[in-house]
Amino acid sequence: MLYRDFGKTGAKVSRLGFGAMRLPIRKEGGAPLSGAKGLAESAAVVRRGLELGITYIDSAPGYCHGESETAIGLAIQGWPRENIYIATKYPTWDSACPKCLRLRIEMSLRKLKTDYIDFYHFHGIGWDAYVSRIAPDGGLMAEARKARDEGLVRHISFSFHDKPENAIKLIDTGDFESMLIQYNLLDRQYDGAIRHAHAKGLGTAVMGSVGGGRLAAPSAVIAQATGASTTAEAALRFVWANPAVDVALSGMENTAQVDENVATADRMEPLSAGEIARIDQLAEHNKKLLDLPCTGCNYYTPCKEGVAIPRIFQLYQWHTAFDLKKSAGAAYRNLGKGWEEKNKPATLCKECGECEPKCPQKIAIPEKLKEAHAVLSAEK
Repeated sequence: MLYRDFGKTGAKVSRLGFGAMRLPIRKEGGAPLSGAKGLAESAAVVRRGLELGITYIDSAPGYCHGESETAIGLAIQGWPRENIYIATKYPTWDSACPKCLRLRIEMSLRKLKTDYIDFYHFHGIGWDAYVSRIAPDGGLMAEARKARDEGLVRHISFSFHDKPENAIKLIDTGDFESMLIQYNLLDRQYDGAIRHAHAKGLGTAVMGSVGGGRLAAPSAVIAQATGASTTAEAALRFVWANPAVDVALSGMENTAQVDENVATADRMEPLSAGEIARIDQLAEHNKKLLDLPCTGCNYYTPCKEGVAIPRIFQLYQWHTAFDLKKSAGAAYRNLGKGWEEKNKPATLCKECGECEPKCPQKIAIPEKLKEAHAVLSAEK
């Protein structure tokens, strides 16, 4: 395992981090597999990561049906605490009450069975949430600083899903010491923010390195361009090719995945600029064959029927441009459900014609939606 300075925090973290969102505390017959069985399985997976040199573990109170922190607490028992960096989060949408933040910290400490949290994140914030809920005098940030002064947390951080320009604004406040943000071969919109954070001395952690599992599926395009044995290997090597990334998280469900990802980290041969360029060239060639020049500009949204036009076209491009057929099909079938509840499938399109005049690429949107639905819905 190779290690890297985590910005100016003084921590030296493993290049591969353990994302503790997908531990084997799962639902069976509609009920969570928790209790002794689920926790023991999950703790064993985390412990395997520690044994192989992973030092950075990322969790949150809501992960794994509320059991993720508890599993980590079991896993780290007997392990030198100074050799582990634990990140967890405050659900900023939950309450703007400073007392609630303190209670959340104390609850996380009990579950994690530790005296302090290394990196305490404001979870999934954007600029508006920062201004209205975090920054005001006597508010959440003041309470977080108090907890840091008392040694309950070591560093104040944020995780992020907002617009790239708002990430820059948060970085420039000077309130944060590290950042967790999405970045992968399919989604590079935050590349500039990551480089800006690195230049400012923030520790930079990346989530979604394997695209939430989408880049775990086979891809002939990526294999042809990189020679990687698996798409997941290429995905991690892509992230590590960015010198501004300190740690790449991977959500690992079992010890086999831990072993595979650590082996990739041990090789530590990031994708070359030439390999990345070949992926882009092959993908661009396939996009042209697809005749779907969607840039995701969103000028033609919102659709009054809720059809997720940019999202559907994105999945169609993943299917064809990157040869991620099964992942794209699975994601399409999930539209209208769970976290994709507001993103409706193409079948709800009424062909009203309001979107086409707004599209700068002059895409025949209703026809392309039908085409995308036929391809993506057939992928099992």
